[in-house]
Amino acid sequence: MRRIGILTGGGDCPGLNAVIRATVKAATALHNWTVIGILDGFEGLLAPGLTRELTAEDVRGILPRGGTILGTTNRGNPFAYALRRGDRVEPVDRSAEVVENSARLGLDALVVIGGDGTLRIARDLHRLGLPVVGVPKTIDNDLATTDVTFGFDTALQTATEAIDKLHTTAESHHRVMLVEVMGRNAGWIALEAGLAGGADVVLIPEIPFRVEAVAERIAQRTARGRAFSIVVVAEGAAPHGEKQVFQQSTDAVALARLGGIAHVVGYELQQRTPHETRVTVLGHLQRGGSPSPFDRILGTRFGAMAVELVARGGFGRMVALHTPRIEDVSLDEAVDQPNRVPPSGELVCCAEAVGISFGA
Repeated sequence: MRRIGILTGGGDCPGLNAVIRATVKAATALHNWTVIGILDGFEGLLAPGLTRELTAEDVRGILPRGGTILGTTNRGNPFAYALRRGDRVEPVDRSAEVVENSARLGLDALVVIGGDGTLRIARDLHRLGLPVVGVPKTIDNDLATTDVTFGFDTALQTATEAIDKLHTTAESHHRVMLVEVMGRNAGWIALEAGLAGGADVVLIPEIPFRVEAVAERIAQRTARGRAFSIVVVAEGAAPHGEKQVFQQSTDAVALARLGGIAHVVGYELQQRTPHETRVTVLGHLQRGGSPSPFDRILGTRFGAMAVELVARGGFGRMVALHTPRIEDVSLDEAVDQPNRVPPSGELVCCAEAVGISFGA
């Protein structure tokens, strides 16, 4: 082993730079390996000039920085690379180019940092013969084989702080405040931010809701003299028997994006309650900013373990937190099943015990 590559794919999140830093430091100091940074996800292995050597000096001071110094994208799937031909966009398999270009760069291994989509690509590239080690990253916390993914804690902190701030203005104006948070098809951010922020209603993808039940919960609070309410809405939540809400887009290459369900619910509540409603969509605020101490430490542990995994030839595997240890699991297992909120799990039961409604 002499030369390893590292890339970040999918959406950015706090803690990515902590992983990059730890990987570079451990690889260079412990093994005297050369580390090649691949820019903009798998795009960096499909176009010339999108690589750079990373030394310990290059990663100095990046531990508290959000985002990723390598850049990232969620559009560069080499197995279905979107190429525009006139008015059409066609998927083209360019995976063989990734393997060839990795060999051309002299890479003995590739560390891939990403969520379920990126790690699924890494798994498939490993099946083609590329020596890959995965590192789990996502604010959604939807990878089942690790106790938690880095980025989630910081996003949760951002969402909780927003709910805390909205409490005061909601109470002052006697309003119903709806907060839409990210998470895709997993409701972890909404559920845990709702618990931490003292929400009255939490709507998550795992529990279909009825607007009438949400309005009833608000009416109950009004009857008790509580003239305001906080409703936390996961972007993937949907009413009984209805589809999720997606943002409109004219971009034929980009994946459909969830978003807008809080505005739908807010409009319906405006018709059913005597309160004014206001909607706050946190959006990419949850992805940005300096990582929390927990995410800095977890990212550092993941990066150091990724180097150890490369050193012992543990390819086709992903580092994972199995509290209190950092261990490894196969990429097949890592992307097999998503980590979603159990509707009858302890956290949901706890939320219901303290009076949070799920609109069911």
